[in-house]
Amino acid sequence: MKKIMNILGAAVLVLTASSCQDWLDMPSESKADSSTVFSTLSRAEMAVMGAYSSLHTQELGYQLLMGTDECTSTESNSKYNVANYDYTNTSGMLSKTYTEMYKAIEYSNVCIKNLPLMSVSESEQEKLNALLGESLAIRAYAYWNIVRFYGDVPYTDIPTSDLTTFSSSRVSRDTIYDHCISDLQRAIELLPWRSEGMVETPERFTKNAAYGILARVALYAAGYSLRWDLSTVPYNASTCRIAQRDDQTRIRELYQIAADACKAVITKGENSLLEDYDEIFRDLGNQRYNNETMFEFGWYGANSSDVRTGYTNGIPTSGTDNEVLGKGGSQMIAMPTFYFEYEEGDQRRDVSICNYGLRLSTGNNAYQMNTFAGMGVGKYRINWKNSRGTSDSRRDINWPLLRYSDVLLMYAEALNELNNGATSEAVDAVREVRMRAFRNDEAKVGDIPTGYEDFKNYIIQERKLELSNEGLRKSDLARWGILVDYLTAEKEKLVQLAKREGKYANVEVYRAYKLSAVPTLNDPTIALSYIPMTEEEVASILTDEELATLHVLNSGASGAVVKDFYEDADGNVYYTEQPGTTAVEYTILNMFSINTIKQKGNLSVEDVEGVSSNNPWITGTSGVYYGMKKNMVEILPFNTTNIIDVNPGLAEQQHPCY
Repeated sequence: MKKIMNILGAAVLVLTASSCQDWLDMPSESKADSSTVFSTLSRAEMAVMGAYSSLHTQELGYQLLMGTDECTSTESNSKYNVANYDYTNTSGMLSKTYTEMYKAIEYSNVCIKNLPLMSVSESEQEKLNALLGESLAIRAYAYWNIVRFYGDVPYTDIPTSDLTTFSSSRVSRDTIYDHCISDLQRAIELLPWRSEGMVETPERFTKNAAYGILARVALYAAGYSLRWDLSTVPYNASTCRIAQRDDQTRIRELYQIAADACKAVITKGENSLLEDYDEIFRDLGNQRYNNETMFEFGWYGANSSDVRTGYTNGIPTSGTDNEVLGKGGSQMIAMPTFYFEYEEGDQRRDVSICNYGLRLSTGNNAYQMNTFAGMGVGKYRINWKNSRGTSDSRRDINWPLLRYSDVLLMYAEALNELNNGATSEAVDAVREVRMRAFRNDEAKVGDIPTGYEDFKNYIIQERKLELSNEGLRKSDLARWGILVDYLTAEKEKLVQLAKREGKYANVEVYRAYKLSAVPTLNDPTIALSYIPMTEEEVASILTDEELATLHVLNSGASGAVVKDFYEDADGNVYYTEQPGTTAVEYTILNMFSINTIKQKGNLSVEDVEGVSSNNPWITGTSGVYYGMKKNMVEILPFNTTNIIDVNPGLAEQQHPCY
């Protein structure tokens, strides 16, 4: 039996399709039916494993990762449009996540149906139960991923081959979320704890991970989202509103479910925070597992899903191919204001935001410092790996789907909602995250507020600092009901930074650094050290011609000049020669000028005011967040070709604002 069918607007793949061979190891396609797949426990396990490959997509770490207060696009194409909330001209984009999640759901539905029908020995029953738990958790995770971006979507919990119709309309997101909650609660009963050793890696669900994802889904189910009246088709845009579900009792139940799930993980004590924040992401790049990353997307080898972690979302690179590190392809930068959100001494800053780029060419590798408008997403660095990876665009870097710090922050958030203010347990959970951030220096952690609104805002900020560019920020802002307002304020902060006003009034314009290190594998470098310089200091040591180089904008110039500084034996640096010093070459960089790394635009007062560009990056008609509209962009439209046209049930059921 062989079937490949379209359903629910997704090209879902039935287990009998030939492309499943990689996972199922079937003797021939003609024999690959459910009775064969579920004839032995080992084959059934392969079927469950097949669902995992669809749980993360390139979109989730690329187009849908950008457009927040964490990172933005450097391209001039449809990906840039998506990153800035223009969803009207995206051709075939923004459907991969939708279709891949339904593929995972189809795998799960087949497994959920057939696993209980298997006849196994008493000694195998525990393993069979765990496989069923995994299938339930995978289905819930996949539906959460669809619903958080698309809202009300088609829903099915039975295999395609058992359906009598292949047409399905939108189903209320509240209904779907409640199904996900039930699936995860049942999964928790069936799954083993990580310590029981039934699975070897956090690339598969355990009870620990299922509890954490249950908390996440419950917070989303209780939160805000863009809603409209589903009863009248075609939909009426005037009914769009940002709101929680109507049932206040259920909302409270969901917050309690989230709190209890987090508490279960915390009480069990199997998970903990690593001492060094960078180690989390070094481990992800080298397939090493730890007690903090509870669930991760495994990506290794030429046949793995093409999610491009470390490539599209890696640190900026320039130059030609390199025999050790290969060629980079970063298409995004950290939002310039993000760097200044961290307090001094917070070890997360220089891990999350990379202040250097890699200049890669044969025999001529070097680091170069990035300007404020050129700093990279720092968590997925190719130079932190111990090998080059499968290819330049397939770097074999795992993606963090759930970390223990997220559980602590979700616990604090849920308790705040339940108690109309932060309890001592909520404060302690946040303090644990911040203590790690400041290497257990309690004096730097600061006071944590306890009032409801103040603590909620504290959590909103802390989740950004801790979980940046891990794929949660855009939908987190949406579930808090603040996406557009929050990012509108962020745009104003960009203008203030460019003009060096307000909190940015004293930001240094220049930094001087040494090009001493050479990029390599297993690189210990987290950030390049630098010397901040005032405008007066720079003017005192540079010629007029060199100063002009630093002030060039929109010309492709580096905004940098190499100059001899002088160091003594103790490492003290002088701008002019002193007795007992040695001349050392430093590069002086204008942090507000264009970087040598390719980027969309500058961060300068000229750019804001339109003096040096007809379409300034921040405030122009196609500047940052240019397509953002409240009560519209909080939920994605369906792609016409790849979602609506293949499902008759979605006719006239497009997002009403599109």
